[in-house]
Amino acid sequence: MVFYFHTVVNGRQYTLYMGKDKMENEDLLRWAWPEDVWFHVDKLSSAHVYLRLNKGEAVSAIPTELVNQCCQLVKANSIQGCKLAAVDVVYTPYPNLKKTGDMVAGQVGFHKSKKVIKVNIEKNNEVWKKLEKTREEREVDLQSEREARDREEREDEKKRQAIIRDEEKKRIEAEKKEKQWYQRRVRGRGV
Repeated sequence: MVFYFHTVVNGRQYTLYMGKDKMENEDLLRWAWPEDVWFHVDKLSSAHVYLRLNKGEAVSAIPTELVNQCCQLVKANSIQGCKLAAVDVVYTPYPNLKKTGDMVAGQVGFHKSKKVIKVNIEKNNEVWKKLEKTREEREVDLQSEREARDREEREDEKKRQAIIRDEEKKRIEAEKKEKQWYQRRVRGRGV
């Protein structure tokens, strides 16, 4: 069971999602999308919250309001963190997460610690309650969703490459015609 939350920030819609327990976190870790951003309370047990960025968005450009919403959600879903006035929350692009065979369920590391951002967040129940109203619980096939997304991305890349090839053919053809025109002109002058 995956919990989905929806929000609009600066006129753009975003989806946040998290697993029900640590075993589901394992599935989320395996099938998250490359454009997802992972949030977790630092040094405490908490839910794994993922933010699905829109195409072309960078982690560095996530609006502060949206980071705050993700942090409030992860804080509220931490057994220890929800009781504290403030906690540190870490977030990083999903591809930066590292899972090795010796780690317990729900545990992750990072490939590059420089890509991990830490923020201190104070409790704000209003933000969390607003998100909680959008909560949607769904049974999903994470693997199928990821495979469909990857298939679509491959198709988009094929189309993009076809456009590049067509443009290159047109450029070569135009150069060829220009060269032929120049050669005819030079011959016509008798040079």
